[in-house]
Amino acid sequence: MKNSVVKAISILSFSVFTLMTHSVYAADEKIEVTPTPQVTQQELAAIYVLSDICPSLVSDQAKFAQGYAKLTKEYLPNEKNPVTALERLGQQKSFRPILNEAQSDAQKAGNEKNKEICQELSTYAN
Repeated sequence: MKNSVVKAISILSFSVFTLMTHSVYAADEKIEVTPTPQVTQQELAAIYVLSDICPSLVSDQAKFAQGYAKLTKEYLPNEKNPVTALERLGQQKSFRPILNEAQSDAQKAGNEKNKEICQELSTYAN
C-alpha cells in the first residue's frame, strides 16, 4: 500500500506533465482532452498532500494555487469547489488512514522530489 501511494505521487507528477502536453496538443488540434474517470482514494490523498507540502517548497504561491485548483478540478469534475471538497474528504475518518500513508510516503520521497512535483504543478495552470 505504501508503494502504491509513492507510485500515485510519481504518477501524479507524470500525469501533470502528460496532461500539460496533451493540453498543448489539443489546443493546436481543437481536440478536447478529458481526465480518466476512475479516480482512486490514493490519488486524491496524493493530491491532498501536495496542498500541505508545496506551499513551503514553491516561490510563487499564486501560481501553485492556480495549478492545484486546476488539478483538483480535473480529478473532481463534478464538484462545484473541488479544493474544498478535497479538504472535506481529508477530514473524514475513513479517509485518514489513506491520507496518513500518503503523507508518510511524501516524507520518504524527500524535499527534492517533492519540490520538483510542486514546481511542475505551479506551471500547470499556464
